[in-house]
Amino acid sequence: MTSARFPRSARVRARSDFDRIFQHGRRVALPVLALHWQPSDVPARLGLAVSRKVDPHAVGRNRIKRVLRNAFRHLRGQLAAGDYVVVARPPAGRISGPELIAAFHSLLQRSGGLPTAALPLSPAPGTMPAALPSAPAPHANSG
Repeated sequence: MTSARFPRSARVRARSDFDRIFQHGRRVALPVLALHWQPSDVPARLGLAVSRKVDPHAVGRNRIKRVLRNAFRHLRGQLAAGDYVVVARPPAGRISGPELIAAFHSLLQRSGGLPTAALPLSPAPGTMPAALPSAPAPHANSG
């Protein structure tokens, strides 16, 4: 297993890299996040774009980035090699951390960067209502 660290080499930082990925990469999107992915020979790298339109407060923008970086750190060893840039959209500022992670996983899977088997078997807590306990089936001879 690879380290769950997030070294400088695992980050997309240069403006030229962002421009290249936006121009030539594949794009998949949800209402809360958009993912731009460009396959390459280097291990997976992450870039984040969270503007003031998403949240006017720095603390909110930093929370979104922290949640996405943490999810990426844990998945990095399973991701296809390439550069991933996540662009947060305004609804991202109003959803919980587990919902952000679920959206990120969905985009990674849809982009082809994450194999289906690498996703958790159950949804993130809080993304679906709990199943109601089923009532026992009535007996055919009762009456």
